[in-house]
Amino acid sequence: MAEALISQILGQLISVTSQQIAENVKSVVSVEKQVEKLTSNLQAILTILEDAEKRQVREASVKRWLDKLKDMSYEMEELLDEWSTAILKSQIDKNKDKVENDDNNDLLLVPKKVSSFFPISFSSLNPVSQLSRATLRPRIAEKIKVINGKLDVIAKEKDRYDFNSIRAPQQPDRNRQQTCSFLDVSEIRGRDQDKETLVRKLLILSDSGQTQDQQEGNVNNKLHIVSLVGMGGIGKTTLAQLTYNDEEVKAHFDMRIWVCVSDPFDEIRIAKAIVEQIGQTGPLVELESVLQNMCKSIKERKLLIVLDDVWVEDYKKWEPLKHCLQHGAQGSTILVTTRKERVAQMMGSSCMFQLQNLSEGDTWWLFSQMAFLGRASEECETLEEIGKKIVSKCKGLPLAAKTLGSLMRFRRTKAEWQNVLDSEIWELEEAEKGLLPPLLFSLYDLPSAIRRCFLFCAVFPKDYEIKKDVLIKLWMAQGYLNSSRSREMEVTGQEYFESLAAHSLFQDFIKDDDGSIIQCKMHDIVHDFAQFLTRNECVIMEVDSKKKPSMDAFYKKVRHLTLTCASDAQMPVFNYNAVNLRTLLNMAEDIALPHLFDNLTRLRALDLNAAAIKEVPVKVRNLMHLRYLNLSKNTRLYELPEAVCDLCNLESLILNWCQSLKRLPRGIGKLINLRHLELEETSNLRKFPKGIGKLSSLQTLSKFIVRGDGVKKACNIVLLRNMKHLQGILYLDGLENLISGGESKKAELKNKKNLLGLRLDFYGQKREGGIHNDDDDDVIEELQPNPNLASLHILYYQGTRLPSWIMILTNMRELILKNCENCENLPPLGNLPSLELLEIWYMYHVKTMGHRFLGVDAHDSIPNTDDVLTTSTKIAFPKLKRLGFFGLTEWEDWYDWTSWGEYCLIMPRLSCLTIECCPKLKALPHLIQNAPIQELTIRECPILETMLPQGERRGLGQDISYPNQH
Repeated sequence: MAEALISQILGQLISVTSQQIAENVKSVVSVEKQVEKLTSNLQAILTILEDAEKRQVREASVKRWLDKLKDMSYEMEELLDEWSTAILKSQIDKNKDKVENDDNNDLLLVPKKVSSFFPISFSSLNPVSQLSRATLRPRIAEKIKVINGKLDVIAKEKDRYDFNSIRAPQQPDRNRQQTCSFLDVSEIRGRDQDKETLVRKLLILSDSGQTQDQQEGNVNNKLHIVSLVGMGGIGKTTLAQLTYNDEEVKAHFDMRIWVCVSDPFDEIRIAKAIVEQIGQTGPLVELESVLQNMCKSIKERKLLIVLDDVWVEDYKKWEPLKHCLQHGAQGSTILVTTRKERVAQMMGSSCMFQLQNLSEGDTWWLFSQMAFLGRASEECETLEEIGKKIVSKCKGLPLAAKTLGSLMRFRRTKAEWQNVLDSEIWELEEAEKGLLPPLLFSLYDLPSAIRRCFLFCAVFPKDYEIKKDVLIKLWMAQGYLNSSRSREMEVTGQEYFESLAAHSLFQDFIKDDDGSIIQCKMHDIVHDFAQFLTRNECVIMEVDSKKKPSMDAFYKKVRHLTLTCASDAQMPVFNYNAVNLRTLLNMAEDIALPHLFDNLTRLRALDLNAAAIKEVPVKVRNLMHLRYLNLSKNTRLYELPEAVCDLCNLESLILNWCQSLKRLPRGIGKLINLRHLELEETSNLRKFPKGIGKLSSLQTLSKFIVRGDGVKKACNIVLLRNMKHLQGILYLDGLENLISGGESKKAELKNKKNLLGLRLDFYGQKREGGIHNDDDDDVIEELQPNPNLASLHILYYQGTRLPSWIMILTNMRELILKNCENCENLPPLGNLPSLELLEIWYMYHVKTMGHRFLGVDAHDSIPNTDDVLTTSTKIAFPKLKRLGFFGLTEWEDWYDWTSWGEYCLIMPRLSCLTIECCPKLKALPHLIQNAPIQELTIRECPILETMLPQGERRGLGQDISYPNQH
């Protein structure tokens, strides 16, 4: 779909013309004339793009016209980016000596958006600083003249299509977004009878004694295959899930296994999934060895195996698995879901269950649950008649009903609903698919910027687990997320993602403890829809060593490419004709890319995750447009070349699990646009270059290594001072190198209000024998973070007291204290109002856990009985859910809080208690025994195990009543 891309590009270009062009080349009349002409053409084209987008689905000529406009727009954007990069490099070169050589200089290279419109080919120019203005301006005019010539042709061609002038919305309506909420429509409608029929069929087949094949003499075939067949979005997977989780089915089979097959059909992956769910694992890679392992694992077990979403029609792909699965016990059954009858026939189904559409009443119920959410009954009655006519267009598809219902939730008036009903979009040939029109409606209801973000998702394979933060970074790399001084791109990306989720364009959400989505998938039909609209632009290519790929002229049109590899193939070497690629995602385990950095110079996002590369070629500097570089899991990567630092547009550098990585490039300070530097599990990385302090735009820095300078007695922790935008979790390693509180204070952690997690690691002190320095307590005291902190880990700290600032972290939900061996007392942690998880490890000097731990003053008098149920009732650890003590070898007494229990509620929400390797602990407090604990683990605590017989544990799991908790 061209409009979702073009409207965003044209809007950005138009917005900078009046500001930048007049400012830079005001005196050049020829340039001004070209710019005026260009602006006029763009404005004329922009007004008809909404109509052109809708018509391109059914009019091939309109699609071709939009493709021309799109190609020209990419050219404009790339030239603009080259010009901006040239200006930026000029700025960096002026400060090169200060960045690389001046250790004491605090000058920052602040990322500056050079929004100059003049698209100069960077490859055709010398560095901008070496060009005189007299030389530069004529070239600017010439480039704009070339662009205008192309636009003249395109603008004239548009007149032949008689487009309607429709101005598409430029920004999402945030007020409308605030009124909607994520819906989990988990209640199933209209499938009760289908489920009952399918369950009965499975049980009867499983108990039938002999299959048809056996009756005909094939005595070795013990396998029953039942196929659920139906069009996409009809609910095949839902019905399979209902059947899979039925209580009778659970009791009937020894084991149930679920495998999502999808496309391509990977025999090794399917076999491994079956073996793993049985509980067997092994480093097997060959099909024969994996199948042998599977045969042994399933032998004489009565299994129900669901193979969900099977597409393959090639019997040779299915035959090895089928023969192997026959080694299960008599009555074993496979339940297959597929869109194709030919697949069910090829697999040799004993029974084919054709799933039918929902009734109109059930479809209406699904639709109305979403469309009428939050509306008054009078309003629902007004819209019901039109709504039922709209629902009839859904043709009984549950996904269509949900998608369209989600769309109509945002349309408030009867006229808006009538417009949807009357739209010509329902008359498209693709309407026979049943889902395309609702999806088109849902997509058209979004602003063009969000539409563009959705269409990019066509680059992911089916059933791919899309991580939200990665997706947002990829959107950023493509320039899809506009930002302003008061609004970060990541915030815009979050809103766009939530909008797509609210429109039912994502599903299968995985959420964090806060309920925020961190991962999702796209329904197959939605994925088909996205690929239908981006055909020839977003391509997923499976490379098979048996079939040499042909990167012919077709690939010159491809902008976003994902490489996958067949299970039995290695990625071959091939020439890169896809010279216009902006995204390359590698999902193969092995890859050879010798010509990558020579030919694919327009890349904005490059993912070589797990590509097993040993080094990054110096030619990486050719990728001047690159914004996203993922080299994660390249365990043989020793270092990055200095050439990486020439990628001044780079926003995200992902190096997680690069366990051999020992150093970052010395000139990293030149990456002044870098926003995300991910370094998780890089244990061999022991030193940071000083230039990293110049990266003031960093939002993610997952690891920082603190080191001192042996000559100047300075510490690099000061480099954190200017990183005011840090978010997420920061791991500070090497804190043993801090020798005074004054050094600690230079990090200014207190000012990093967006930092949510902090890990303070003093492991070097442990290596040196745990020697305590008198300044240790001051060092940690001056590392005080912002009160917004939600997670804190303190590791291997050798001071005698924990920092006082722990008690001001009122938002902290997770606290882990590990190997703080010299600390004798714990702070009053019971006063932390938000704490949900507390773990204490290897604090060898702790002997008692008393009033102070609870946050109760031992000198306070116990209140009168009459005051017990007042609103001032004390609550210690009000939200604590998980509590663990590990290796407290000297801990003897856990103070019995019974005397305080009448007025002090203690851990009222505790559900999990773990105590391990505490050999001297004598007893649990009585109130702990009566807490609502669901999981109790006690290991290597011999005295406690003796003092706490099984009979005293019967109260565990029983909730207790307490006042003032709601």
